[in-house]
Amino acid sequence: MNSSVATVVASVIAVVFALSVIVVRMRASRRPTNARKILIPPVMMSTGFLMYIFPFTHERFEYAVIAFLAGCVLSYPLILTSKMYMRDGNVYLQRSKAFIYILLGLLVLRMILHSVVEQYVDIYQTGSLFFVLAFGMLLPWRLAMYMQYRRISERGPSESSVESKA
Repeated sequence: MNSSVATVVASVIAVVFALSVIVVRMRASRRPTNARKILIPPVMMSTGFLMYIFPFTHERFEYAVIAFLAGCVLSYPLILTSKMYMRDGNVYLQRSKAFIYILLGLLVLRMILHSVVEQYVDIYQTGSLFFVLAFGMLLPWRLAMYMQYRRISERGPSESSVESKA
């Protein structure tokens, strides 16, 4: 498979993934959440680091650190738009229209960065760098959600208020 075909395939997969995340996130806000639902995604995604078994996915360590840190920075808007509240003794994730736009903006940014990065490293290394970037976004976001979940669930139903929806 040549590089341009691989780029198109990767872009289509990224769009499908982003749209599925939006759908899943909107559905999830209808049901209560728990610690397991919040923490399982980064745990399961971490299995993707097994790709580094294959030498052709290796990139310079500095590039991986930069990708991870960039992901951490890009997680900030996701953290800001993920609010939880308590209703009927259960913790729910509040829907945010901004989340959809942020996710689509991150997708566009990813596609632009992808076309730039692939000029400097091969397609396999580009894929591994963007995996590290995605993990760098997911991990802080989910940890922030978990901390928020713990704060709200420790308060209990008697102390939940409108302020926790803000």
